[in-house]
Amino acid sequence: MSRSEAKKGPAASLPTGLDAPVFAEPWQAEAFAMTVALHDKGLFSWGEWADALSAEVKKPGAAADGHDYYEHWLAALEGLLASKGLAAKPDVDAMAQAWERAAHATPHGKPILLENDPRAAS
Repeated sequence: MSRSEAKKGPAASLPTGLDAPVFAEPWQAEAFAMTVALHDKGLFSWGEWADALSAEVKKPGAAADGHDYYEHWLAALEGLLASKGLAAKPDVDAMAQAWERAAHATPHGKPILLENDPRAAS
């Protein structure tokens, strides 16, 4: 049953249109979940996170309609981890490139595995 069909209880007070996905793409949900998990592990406080995210979304060039919000979210997470010495930007960039190569080398319909990166050491 959708939220619009359930017109009783707490859901009845929710605005219409909430049946749409919260995240436009899976990577956005993963970035969100990673941030929460890293906070829960004590790697940063919510205050540190808020400062990092705020700095990113205030940078020139941010979309007025917010469609790039999770790109800023990811940049804030990467920057925060780099500032704490947990994940240096060159290492994050190299890993992202490896995943991109692996994705291009993976046959359609098969799981993307980092081992599929043609440049992976065997």
